Amino acid sequence: MSEGDKILVDRAIKGDQKAFEILVRRYQGKIAAVISRLIYDPDKARDLTQEAFIKAYRALGSFRGDAAFYTWLYRIAINTVKNYQISSNRIPLENNIDIDAAADLVVPQLRDNNTPEKLVLREEMLKKLENALDTLPESMRSVIIMRDVSGHSYEEIAKALDCPIGTVRSRIYRARQQIVEEMQKYLKPST
Repeated sequence: MSEGDKILVDRAIKGDQKAFEILVRRYQGKIAAVISRLIYDPDKARDLTQEAFIKAYRALGSFRGDAAFYTWLYRIAINTVKNYQISSNRIPLENNIDIDAAADLVVPQLRDNNTPEKLVLREEMLKKLENALDTLPESMRSVIIMRDVSGHSYEEIAKALDCPIGTVRSRIYRARQQIVEEMQKYLKPST
């Protein structure tokens, strides 16, 4: 955990609300981005972001500092989303992935060729990629987003999801394989 976060957390635990407000401002954008990738409705994503920070404030006394504050907060956010989905009997909704990041992962050369044909092909390919992500089970979709879109380490993902690092690696591998299979169907020349 960074020294700045440690000081702020210690002060917030002792009742300094300004310290917690600084933590909220520091991580609100990241947590909102994570939640919005799992919840399609922007209003509900904002509500769940606020709810996650309220839960974090209430549980601040239980924060041990074993992991980074953001990792602890991330886990609270993911659990808040899961609880919402369970309580409303919803299956995980489609992901709101960053289109530019997805393009870089699959076919980076399409970014530089802005002919109308390439733009149409790129948009179609990205839609196929989004569809491939949507077909993944929630457990695989969340780890692939955390790793390949948000850039978290395997260790951070394992701590956030409270599962062994081997499970994280396995889910990421299987998710990537499934995405590759789906994209190969799209990219295979028709005969």
